[in-house]
Amino acid sequence: MGLWRGDGHYRLAFTQSILALPQLISASAQYQLDYPDLALVLALVRGGSLARAAALLKVDVSTVFRAVRRLEAGLGQQLFDKSRAGYLPTSLALTLAQQAEAAEQALEAARVGVAQGGEVISGTVRLTCTDSVLQSLLLPALARFMPNYPALVIELCTSNDFANLNRRDADIAVRLTATPPEHLVGRCLGAVSYRLYASSEYRQRVDCSDLAQVAWIAPDDFLPDHPSVAWRRQQWPGVQPAYRCNSMLTVAELVRAGLGVAALPDFLIGEGSLVPLSEPLGQETALWLLTRPDCRALRSVVTLFDELARHLHWA
Repeated sequence: MGLWRGDGHYRLAFTQSILALPQLISASAQYQLDYPDLALVLALVRGGSLARAAALLKVDVSTVFRAVRRLEAGLGQQLFDKSRAGYLPTSLALTLAQQAEAAEQALEAARVGVAQGGEVISGTVRLTCTDSVLQSLLLPALARFMPNYPALVIELCTSNDFANLNRRDADIAVRLTATPPEHLVGRCLGAVSYRLYASSEYRQRVDCSDLAQVAWIAPDDFLPDHPSVAWRRQQWPGVQPAYRCNSMLTVAELVRAGLGVAALPDFLIGEGSLVPLSEPLGQETALWLLTRPDCRALRSVVTLFDELARHLHWA
């Protein structure tokens, strides 16, 4: 298995990355951490037990057991808490595993580059969006272009606010907003309109001409400023929704199930049995592709940003 190779090229790459770890500055000066050590830690973090780590490394269990004991003795620090549940990694082990994964990705990028005869885009990009945008827009877009970037890794997080980018927990955000934060940079991908929708079955069963008498489905207080909420409060202040949901994707699914009516964005309709009960509501927002200014120097982020700008559409 490639992870267990210990030639000089691997040693140099890993030694440079490990020197940046503050946890290891205080480790035993007598012990020189090497590639197989990181491979061992990564396999145990991924496997959670000696048996699964041994299977990943294609060695026997006793070899893994002795290697862990030798590594912990050499570092003078415990890497795993042993229990009936398995091998639980300490914070140091998790840090080492992250370094090992980064090097693993770099190695894979090098292999792809050699196979393709040129430079490849590699690295990990953290991407955040709402669950409705993920399901309706992002997944189809990723399916179109990600096969062209086998060395690019995406970490997806569904969230309804901008906190991810503010805390630097994400590199790119796809957001519905009329006023994107000024400290972020990005591109407006187009306007998004809302209409009132019901399922065909619900419309046949219930008279929807009097909207005060229908069952309303709406976002809950988790989305107090959502355009559909603002419109309903302006136009139908006395209406109390029969169903409240913490995501627009769930709102749409309840409408499809024939449980009531809701104001939904155009991109969330797709093909199906939903029928519009109104013209656009006049509560337009926009789909924005956003990133932090410091991310524009990262080729992996810029590449993903540009690809999303080309492929995210709903018209």
